[in-house]
Amino acid sequence: MKYITTVNGKEFEIEIVDERHIRIGDRLLTVDFESVSGQPVFSLILDGKSFESFVYQGDEDWEVLLRGRQFQVRVEDEREKRLRAAAGGGVAEGCEFHLKAPMPGLVVAIPVIEGQTVKKGQVLLILESMKMQNELKAPRDGVVERIRVKTGESVEQKQTILSIL
Repeated sequence: MKYITTVNGKEFEIEIVDERHIRIGDRLLTVDFESVSGQPVFSLILDGKSFESFVYQGDEDWEVLLRGRQFQVRVEDEREKRLRAAAGGGVAEGCEFHLKAPMPGLVVAIPVIEGQTVKKGQVLLILESMKMQNELKAPRDGVVERIRVKTGESVEQKQTILSIL
């Protein structure tokens, strides 16, 4: 089956060939993707390279934390994509975005303030989890509307941390 996968606004066509192989464009890749102990932590082995990722479902898209970077991922099969395009659907840039914690952790730093204009990719918050510091970045340009946590505070997975308009 073929899927259209959008990662931070960039589209990729992915075909699932069998249980251990996917095709991205013209590249055939060997993949092993397993949940670790039923948690949102996954072991990913892609063409012999090992990665650890955190994957959880957001309001509309999947949130993926891989190698210290957070990605917004939308996965649609070809049919869903055509239907959405025909209906004129899309994500409005003007709507409010709620940044949620990809995992439980400790807020180490919040380098933005309410009312501040931010650019796509700008660090909004640094979250420490499993002895790693993860920079959570803005998925788009906007204005920080509300910060819902403080430095030194513990957060739960999927807890709303801040909002951007």
